[in-house]
Amino acid sequence: MEKSVSEAINYRRSVRKFDPSKEINADIVKKCIENGVLAPNSSNLQLWEFYHITNQELLRKISKTCFNQSAASTAKQIVITVVRKDLWKLRANKNIDFIHLKKKNLSTKQYDLTQKYYKRVIPFVYKDFLGILGFFKYIISYIFGFFRVMYRQLRTTDTRIIAHKSAALASQNFMISMAGFGYDTCPMEGFDSLKLKDLLNLNKKSEINMIIGCGIRLKEGVYGDRFRIPFDEVYFQK
Repeated sequence: MEKSVSEAINYRRSVRKFDPSKEINADIVKKCIENGVLAPNSSNLQLWEFYHITNQELLRKISKTCFNQSAASTAKQIVITVVRKDLWKLRANKNIDFIHLKKKNLSTKQYDLTQKYYKRVIPFVYKDFLGILGFFKYIISYIFGFFRVMYRQLRTTDTRIIAHKSAALASQNFMISMAGFGYDTCPMEGFDSLKLKDLLNLNKKSEINMIIGCGIRLKEGVYGDRFRIPFDEVYFQK
């Protein structure tokens, strides 16, 4: 029986050693990735890709790029979240096409606003050339910001962070969904990104968001009790 959301959140731990005797169902993992792509994301651009690794030889090679850390070397399957900020124009156009198909369900004002958003605002935010245009836009927003409320996340680094945040939200959706099915995961940031991109034959402009080892936990795979900073130190109501 699938766990509730709260149960799945509490069940999820970063598991660093998976049980070698227990397999996981690739179809269920794929279903969890499908749940992952339902995550909220900036402007619905969905600047992500997901690589579901089940091939044993490829799993071994990926483990090497992760320094053979146990969360990778014992994983039964691996999911790699990839950021594709370079696809912003293509994904914006897909949104435009979708909105056009749903035109009859929208008011004229809603339709016009969403069309303008994807045809004007998104290009203004994402279009750049060697970081120069982004910096120029940032300076303009800084100056106008003295007189009015302005959107300021306009540099290349800003939009890169935005894309990674969206991909991380999808990864979290995936991991919670896996926990709901009683499967375990471990997100990893310790890896050789260049070697991994070559191994997967990724586009040059792709960026690895995280590698997620998947399997069934061993008891010793959870390194101690869960520790969190006391809630009253991080929660502020105003």
